[in-house]
Amino acid sequence: MKKNILVISYSQTGQLNNLVKNFIAPLNENNPKVDITYKNIEPLKPYPFPWDLMTFMDTFPESIHLTGCDLKPIEDDEIEYDLVILAYQVWFLSPSIPIAAFLQSDYAKKKLHNKPVITLIGCRNMWVMAQEKVKMLLNNIGAKLIDNVVLIDRGNSLETFITTPRWMLTGKTDSLWGMSEAGVDPAEIKKTKRFGKVLLEALKNDEEKKHISLLQGLKAVEVDSKLIRSEKIATKSFHIWGNLIQKLGKPGDIKRKPAVMLYLVFLLLIILTVVPINMIIQLILRKTNKDQVLKEKEKYEQPSGNGDERMKEFD
Repeated sequence: MKKNILVISYSQTGQLNNLVKNFIAPLNENNPKVDITYKNIEPLKPYPFPWDLMTFMDTFPESIHLTGCDLKPIEDDEIEYDLVILAYQVWFLSPSIPIAAFLQSDYAKKKLHNKPVITLIGCRNMWVMAQEKVKMLLNNIGAKLIDNVVLIDRGNSLETFITTPRWMLTGKTDSLWGMSEAGVDPAEIKKTKRFGKVLLEALKNDEEKKHISLLQGLKAVEVDSKLIRSEKIATKSFHIWGNLIQKLGKPGDIKRKPAVMLYLVFLLLIILTVVPINMIIQLILRKTNKDQVLKEKEKYEQPSGNGDERMKEFD
């Protein structure tokens, strides 16, 4: 029996599309028993890339509050999908605005209801709170999250603090001052074919119908416990300031600009002063509360987990 797979994606740079391509390659290679339908989400008013700083900062209130945006119509069909793959970027610790809009659309409510969903994330390094929001949005439409796969940028936190904004504002990904290139390592993207191999076998056996994880044991996701608390603190700050800025007008409204710039200055000061102190405090807390930290880390790594016991079998 033929399996129908729906792939949803919104990519500005093309990196996420490349990730999707490799992820599903084993499902797509002359396989007559698998039909794949792609739906590339397109905002009615495109977001720029590279960004200018003001436009980028002006998106954070709508990002954090999952306000969404107007999308180009998504062509409907009569296909009953067996599996949905949802690929998304992270904007301000939230799913990108176009993906948030999609998950609140009539199409998503109709097509994803009671369907197994695999989320696929390509981002800098902080994604946990974004995935919690996606879980909520999927739950709101009755979709069943069965797996989550996350690939992060190749550089360390200090490097990506420089290389990612540079990529975002200039489009340049090359090495700067000896630092790693921006973006996810292409070698790691190619390795995501292992997930497609597993999915192919699972679909042959109708395992997706059980609505349980199919990708455990493949090192699908690993939470950096050092960043969890920082994500939670930043999310609260984004919510408070985002709410204030939204009251001043809609995106692009000139009345929002002073508040947006004020928040940018505030954010930079926090990063330079409060964040280093918080990192030291969190280091102490992690050492004194190891069991609690491990439990929280394992919780956010579900449903796929970071085990690697099946890696040799499908590498």
